Amino acid sequence: MKIAVLNGSPRKVNTAAMIQAFREGAEAAGHQVEEYHVGKMKIAGCLACEYCHTKGNGECIQKDDFEKLLPAYKEADMIVFASPIYYFGMTAQMEAAIQRVYCIGKPQRAKKAALLISSGAAGSHNGACTQFKDYMAYAGIEVAGIITAAAEENKSEAKLNEIREFAKGL
Repeated sequence: MKIAVLNGSPRKVNTAAMIQAFREGAEAAGHQVEEYHVGKMKIAGCLACEYCHTKGNGECIQKDDFEKLLPAYKEADMIVFASPIYYFGMTAQMEAAIQRVYCIGKPQRAKKAALLISSGAAGSHNGACTQFKDYMAYAGIEVAGIITAAAEENKSEAKLNEIREFAKGL
């Protein structure tokens, strides 16, 4: 299975360890994992201009780093969204990367998706989890799993092992 991991962090934080654990488990199971550093990309939010659905034939009028990410949305069998929670939601960079999929409607091949969330405080990730579930329901993509880590869990080998085992089981 071809898996695209979208890393929404603009800097190296706990999601990096979560992504590495996911990669280790998925690759051990024979999956191909490709990481996209969305948090470091320059991706503007959707303008809702409808160019993509009128004159653009599925291409966005904005020319930015989303063009590097679009092949993942078209070709991956599974998409993993990994983001720290800064203020009750995924990073703005991840939000923009999700919004811009509008140009193609939804990921084209993905049958599964997962969410990896890192936060500093328990209970701060409910909004991101709900948004993710709603988006996957809209796109018709199975939610394979949601793994959250809060506060001290972020440094926990037990949490990283949970992620490795999850990825091995895909």
